[in-house]
Amino acid sequence: MAPAFATVVVNVTIAILAGPVRCPIMQVFPVPAPGRRQTRGKRVTARIPHPSGAAIADGFLHVDGRRLEAEWLGPAPGLAPTLVFLHEGLGCVRMWKDFPRKLAEATGCGALVYSRFGYGASDPCSLPRRVDYMHGEAFDVLPRVLEASGIRDAILVGHSDGGSIALLYCGGTPAAEVRGGITLGAHVFVEDLSVESIALAKTRYHEGDLRAKLERFHGAAVDEVFRGWNDIWLHPDFRRWNIEAYLPHIRVPFLVIQGDDDQYGTPGQVAAIARGSGGAVDRLMVPECNHWPHLEQEQITLDAMRTFVAALLRSRQP
Repeated sequence: MAPAFATVVVNVTIAILAGPVRCPIMQVFPVPAPGRRQTRGKRVTARIPHPSGAAIADGFLHVDGRRLEAEWLGPAPGLAPTLVFLHEGLGCVRMWKDFPRKLAEATGCGALVYSRFGYGASDPCSLPRRVDYMHGEAFDVLPRVLEASGIRDAILVGHSDGGSIALLYCGGTPAAEVRGGITLGAHVFVEDLSVESIALAKTRYHEGDLRAKLERFHGAAVDEVFRGWNDIWLHPDFRRWNIEAYLPHIRVPFLVIQGDDDQYGTPGQVAAIARGSGGAVDRLMVPECNHWPHLEQEQITLDAMRTFVAALLRSRQP
């Protein structure tokens, strides 16, 4: 039997639901071993019910007394499966644009779109991030989001970091409420291409127009958003980040999508997910596309997702 915890060495800090907590450099800490679920902190307290049935009040989902920017689209939980959108490392609710609505309408599903702590209009998180920050989102935050919103039948849709979080959740927890998942440009290990492109993004942020573009979505928190993502990906310790050990514990189907000219990852990411996953994997390399298939090649991406979700809806309940 595998041990309940594995030991990992890190050198930065993570957002904890109860508030900012800092860890000394090179602290050793436990993370759940693949297939095991970790829970900590207080239980979720849902607030004012949204008309759809989700606990969203004034554009926010309340988790442990803290606010996550959130939007609900389509049928309430219990009336149809729910698409749960998990954004990229610089993303938020509004950066998905109109894609969640289009996919919800095309599939007949409900949709929950939320900004993680520290992004968009959500409450802040602590910085710098820890090497395992995506583990924290998958094992600590996402279960609370699903509980607070009353979701018991979910299809995860994750872009970039969000895709990695979806894979971690399905491979590192029971994920009993998930019937399948979709990733866009997800990573399961760090490549030279990723680091080189993220270094270029840093130059563009400080010397070009990237900061102004992101400020429209993140407001006064824009520097924290960028630094939280960029600093940890460029830290030498992050080169050891790898979540392939979680893949064999996935038991649901995934659609794995990537642009054929993705500047943040090679097709090796798609191959690793397909090779390692314990569930069935459909693959789609989108032509003439970089890191944002749902925006750059919307119709191709939407059609592939609609077909995949339709197959999931014909399957048994999770």
